[in-house]
Amino acid sequence: MVKEQKTADVSFESLLKIFTIPEGPDSTLTKIDESLSRNLNQFLREHIVAEEKPLREIEKDFSSAQIPEQPEFVSDHTEHLLDTLVSHSVHTSSPSFIGHMTSALPYFLMPLSKIMIALNQNLVKIETSKAFTPLERQVLGMLHRLIYGQSDTFYDQWMHSANHSLGAFCSGGTIANITALWVARNKALRANGSFKGVEKEGLFKAMKHYGYDGLAVLVSERGHYSLKKAADVLGLGQEGLVAVKTDANNRIIVDDLKAKIVELEKQNIKPIAVIGVAGTTETGNVDPLPEIAEVCQAHGCHFHVDAAWGGATLMSNHHRHLLNGVEMADSVTIDAHKQLYIPMGAGMVLFKDPDAMKSIEHHAQYILRKGSKDLGSHTLEGSRSGMAMLVYAAMHIISRPGYELLIDQSIEKARYFADLIKQQDDFELVSEPELCLLTYRYLPPFIREALAKAEGSQKEQLNELINELTQFIQKRQRETGKSFVSRTRLNPDQWQRMNTIVFRVVLANPLTTKEILSSVLDEQREIAKQAPNLMERIQQVVTNIQSS
Repeated sequence: MVKEQKTADVSFESLLKIFTIPEGPDSTLTKIDESLSRNLNQFLREHIVAEEKPLREIEKDFSSAQIPEQPEFVSDHTEHLLDTLVSHSVHTSSPSFIGHMTSALPYFLMPLSKIMIALNQNLVKIETSKAFTPLERQVLGMLHRLIYGQSDTFYDQWMHSANHSLGAFCSGGTIANITALWVARNKALRANGSFKGVEKEGLFKAMKHYGYDGLAVLVSERGHYSLKKAADVLGLGQEGLVAVKTDANNRIIVDDLKAKIVELEKQNIKPIAVIGVAGTTETGNVDPLPEIAEVCQAHGCHFHVDAAWGGATLMSNHHRHLLNGVEMADSVTIDAHKQLYIPMGAGMVLFKDPDAMKSIEHHAQYILRKGSKDLGSHTLEGSRSGMAMLVYAAMHIISRPGYELLIDQSIEKARYFADLIKQQDDFELVSEPELCLLTYRYLPPFIREALAKAEGSQKEQLNELINELTQFIQKRQRETGKSFVSRTRLNPDQWQRMNTIVFRVVLANPLTTKEILSSVLDEQREIAKQAPNLMERIQQVVTNIQSS
């Protein structure tokens, strides 16, 4: 007997069911829910395929631009998502996924996320968030205290003050950095005499009033790409973001910073902010924050620290000294979705001065009223979810000593891996881990010796071939699906600052073992053998160098 194929219908009755009646105990969605709750990692291992499917093939599953005219049953559509989306997602929580800052999440965040979604609070306004607003203010207070260490009296006075804010939640480091520089710009071009301030009269009139020929923000060569966006959005232009030279350890050279500021001032360009990086995205290094703070004080610049990655290190009493000077910053960016192990979309910017955000304050009669405790009056984004709830929960469930253990083990693991790489004669450690991030590359002895000996065009030619090999290994490793490291381009001092493609590894996942790290190197060795033509070309250049 042929089974009757049921189709979903469009009716108000069926729509009401979607809003009010949960899926049955035998439905696909319920089974998934149970499976995720029982063993998250097992579910992901079973449903994310190991072999990479080409993106052009995946695109075929998402090729129709037509909004469906026929509804689908929830279970049928869930099966569709499992087959087309989930199976070809990136297994970011895998212990062998060590290429980016996205890591495994604590299991308790899933049921708590359900509560957050079910409540569907909008933190722009007390009327749509109620208890979530004081909770978010408390979380900002906790992070503020972690950075600045003010007294109980300070937080009693300012944390819940209607007319003040210690910071802002946002979707990530990009918006956090833009917010910090927005405040810096408005502070530098504040109301003066008949001039009502840049926020009222605009950039053109502000520049005219103050007599500047330009504005600038200074950051190291290793500064995050989001800062270019910030310079663009705030009207400084990308050329208004001035790169400062870095030393052999990828840290800002303070003397070059001073020279650049003097040069800008001679050109009648106002430096509105200097950014110190606490955990560069590419190498994980920390700028000399106390020295930068002194320069900022001397020149009346806003001092911002981009600690989106490294800020969580403050949780560890053993390693917080690595961020010494962060307490001198006017503002700090921290991403909770990095080393605080929160799902994507949880960034924060904290301000030392509770008055700082008044320069970007906005009100609207229908929603953001003056004198209310509405968080939206001090944020770039309007409508926002209640992600602060997940940060709040993690702070309580994991606690500071728990985070300390996570931070300590990640730094220890990075140092172990660095030592392991140094022990191999066919790998080169390119940047030492300061936090839990390091870079390296595959460089057998015969290639290393030739590269050291070579000069001029021969050196450049060999370096380019090594870069090609690094790219090949990284791409093939990703496609194979056993493990994943990312790659980036550096200019290491030890190789005369040549453009050098390197493997980049982030060791934040507590599930990553030493055995996995060893196997990553073994796999890379084996992959190198899969490029015989490229290795032949390298051998030929090496032979030419040795015979010259």
